Amino acid sequence: MAENTIAGPAPATTEPEPTRQTPTYQPRFDIVETDGELTLFGDLPGVQQGDLDIRYENEQLVVLATVRPRNEGLEVLRQEYGIGDFRRVFRIGESIDAEAINAEVHNGVLTIHLPKTEAAKPRRIEVKAV
Repeated sequence: MAENTIAGPAPATTEPEPTRQTPTYQPRFDIVETDGELTLFGDLPGVQQGDLDIRYENEQLVVLATVRPRNEGLEVLRQEYGIGDFRRVFRIGESIDAEAINAEVHNGVLTIHLPKTEAAKPRRIEVKAV
């Protein structure tokens, strides 16, 4: 991957941000780069499709998600998984085809495909014998 292709905050922690009434968590993401695209894989346990808001603007990818409360009405003996919002922002340094960005969520894993523009893709240079 090209250096400084994607910049973001330090690796995520599981601690909520202390300044918000509803905790906000930074989900962890794996980032894979191929010649044609950047692919992000994020862990968002409990998030459903309708609870996601993903935006790409001014070379920034913003991922927002809400986890709805669960176990309501149940006597919980121990709860280790917090309920709150997820928020993660990435600065994308590559030329991305914003119209072709797509995402899917399956079993708590969010996959975001960021196709590169043709100008950003590597191309092979033909060498001629003289």
